[in-house]
Amino acid sequence: MAGFVLRVKTKSGQKVVNGLIPQDKVSELKSKLSEITGIPVGSLHVLGGFPPKAINLKDETITIEKTGIVSGDTLIVEEKQPACNEEERSEDIGRSHIVNEETFTDTPGILMKKVVPADNSCLFTSIGYVLNGKVDPSCASFMREIIANAVAADPEEYSEAFLGRPNPEYCKWILKPDSWGGAIELSILSKFYGLEIAVIDSINAIINRFGEDQHYTQRVFLIFDGIHYDPLYLESFDGGSIQTIFPTEDERTLLKAVDLAWEAKSSRQFTDVQKFTLMCNDCKIKLNGQIAAQQHAKETGHMNFGEVAA
Repeated sequence: MAGFVLRVKTKSGQKVVNGLIPQDKVSELKSKLSEITGIPVGSLHVLGGFPPKAINLKDETITIEKTGIVSGDTLIVEEKQPACNEEERSEDIGRSHIVNEETFTDTPGILMKKVVPADNSCLFTSIGYVLNGKVDPSCASFMREIIANAVAADPEEYSEAFLGRPNPEYCKWILKPDSWGGAIELSILSKFYGLEIAVIDSINAIINRFGEDQHYTQRVFLIFDGIHYDPLYLESFDGGSIQTIFPTEDERTLLKAVDLAWEAKSSRQFTDVQKFTLMCNDCKIKLNGQIAAQQHAKETGHMNFGEVAA
């Protein structure tokens, strides 16, 4: 029987796996993936499908076809260290969440915000949450490398005029853990994961939709207050699984996001970065302007700001 072909996306680019057949063992697939990515077999974390979700490859004795992987599939391969104790393992699992299109339902619920750490990687942690249903700050380094590789591979599109700095300089900058992500990074991650990323802007009560022109079939939601990103999820009234990924034709959830944007704006749940005087509610220091607020947040980790009279 002829072998089948798998496309593999990694932080270093796209690769192809040949020479396997559906009846080969998972152990052989993992060996191939390790060979072409350089990631140790024990640290492979494989996602597939649209939207991407983790593929269980723990049982290495079953055949590849038993995992649901078929010829022509695209796999996203990341490096992830196993949890070293039961407490870490429990934190890593996160809440059960709906990601499969066939399980999307019209279950009544409320769109809620999941607060993630204010560690300069909140954008990446938020995207990791809507993909995997768990808060995992370690995903930031992988996403930063995705972005750096995409920018370095296309210096014409990602020119100095577009980036605000020379292409090589930007690539070094975004890899640093204290560099904040924004519109450029969102557009690249939207393309990489094949998802529309809808960002609620609580300053202006609008939604910016990254990947909208690509006609993706799935959408996720984040909320941005001028400094910090958090992911949104649908909490069902019955207290069951949460939902973080939605069909793009789901107008009901989009309208809920619009309502949430207006609610956030009216209750002033934002940091007006254009002109404002802020007080850090953690240490009561007054701050003037966007640069001062960002610098204070980076130095202290404080993210609880309120506007005050100048």
